[in-house]
Formats: sequence, C-alpha cells, structure tokens
Amino acid sequence: MKIDVLLVRHPANRPSPVMPAMIEHLEAAGATVRRVYPDEGATVPAPGEVDLVVLKSKTPAALELARQYHEAGIASFNTYPVTVLCRDKIATTRALEQGGVPVPTTWAVQDATELATHLADGPLIVKPYRGSQGRGIEVVRTPEELGGIDHGGDVILAQRYMEPDGKDRKIYRIGDEVFCVERVWPPTNYEEKLGRLVEIPPAVEAAARASGDALGIDTYGVDIIEHHGEPYVVDLSSFPGFKGVPDAGARLARRILTLLGR
Repeated sequence: MKIDVLLVRHPANRPSPVMPAMIEHLEAAGATVRRVYPDEGATVPAPGEVDLVVLKSKTPAALELARQYHEAGIASFNTYPVTVLCRDKIATTRALEQGGVPVPTTWAVQDATELATHLADGPLIVKPYRGSQGRGIEVVRTPEELGGIDHGGDVILAQRYMEPDGKDRKIYRIGDEVFCVERVWPPTNYEEKLGRLVEIPPAVEAAARASGDALGIDTYGVDIIEHHGEPYVVDLSSFPGFKGVPDAGARLARRILTLLGR
C-alpha cells in the first residue's frame, strides 16, 4: 500500500499538525507514505509504484504534477478533476447552483465597473476567482470603490453580500461525518484559527452535504453563512486544513484506507 502526499512546506509560524498526524496514522496501518513537494521539483513515479496520491497542495506546480498522476492512471484523493474544478470559484459556484445548493446571486466580469448597476440592490462581495484563505476579498458598497479593484486581468467574481446572522462557520465533512467550527474572522492567533466546535443546525448540515453531493465528493470544507435564518454556501475547498476537527488526521487516514479497501 503505497501513498504519495502532495504537500507545501509551511513556515515555522504556521503550524499545520493535521497532515503529519494523517501520515503517522497511515504509516501505523502499514502504508508506505512518500512526502512530495511539487514546488521543489518532483516527478510522477512509474506505474505500479504508487496506489494513491493525496492532493493536499494546490499550487500551480502541484496541480501540474497532479495532472501527470491523473494521466498516468494513478487514483487521487480528492479526484484530480474535482480538485481542479474547486480552484475555480466561478465553476464551483455554478456546479453547486446546478446541484440545488443555496448560493448567493453571482456574477463574473472582466471589469469591476460592470458591476455598478447591481449595487442599487445592495452591497457586493468581490473575490479573485482563484483566490484562497480570504485573500483579496472586498465588500463593495459604492461605484467609486469598484474603480479601485484590479485582479490583474483575471475574471472577477462578485456575489450579493449578505450580512451574516452570527460568526463565520466552517463546515468540514470527512466521509459521513460533518463538523461545524465557529470562528472569529479575521483570526488574530492560532487558537482563533482553530475556532470552536459547535452543534450544526439541520439546514446548515443539509447545505453542506448537498455541496459534496453536487461535486461527487465526501471529504471537503465549505464556508456557510446564515442570512435571515437561511444558509448560503459562499466557498468550498476540496482539501482544507480541517482546523478544529477533533482527530482530523486519524479521520482522514481512515477515509483514505477505506478508499484503498483496507
């Protein structure tokens, strides 16, 4: 049982204990795990040398290497097509909407000033369509603010801004288990990043499960806000950090072992 894990090195001030714990549990179960850092140069192993590749890192170099694994016929977790889809927030939002998942009204434009007419109905939240970790997100309330938005020629994603009823909620799913972590945004320390595990409202859980069902995956993370008591999915990651999930490394390892028939 041979497993490659595509990783990115984190600086010392950004602890990431989930992946080491997952790898430790896989190795304890008898797996041979190879840590692969695509940004430092790596090649796809020969056929038969690896049974599964775990697509944790999603840098351009990691996605290119993941494509090579995929074309070599090596199974991946999550699958390569879904991992690539989830790097495009526009395509992901469309897939969720087509799957009946509640999402805010969404627009994709080349020039932010094209969004001015939509401000008459309320503020917008503007995001880089390939952004991550909350970078580049802006809430826009006036046409003048649109003029200062520049995403370097990339398509601009905008959604109707809905004031959350409470704190940010990150919903994580691993197999059939769903966890709701409530956290302060933006976090100012590692403890705030971990957040606190809270009971998940039924409507929020339904939206979270429907998100994975729409994409055909059962391990992922979704950002869900509640606005006037109704849930809306505003982001999805095919392999998040699972911060705040108890024993996340062990749970991920068990899910991977199940995929491998162990």
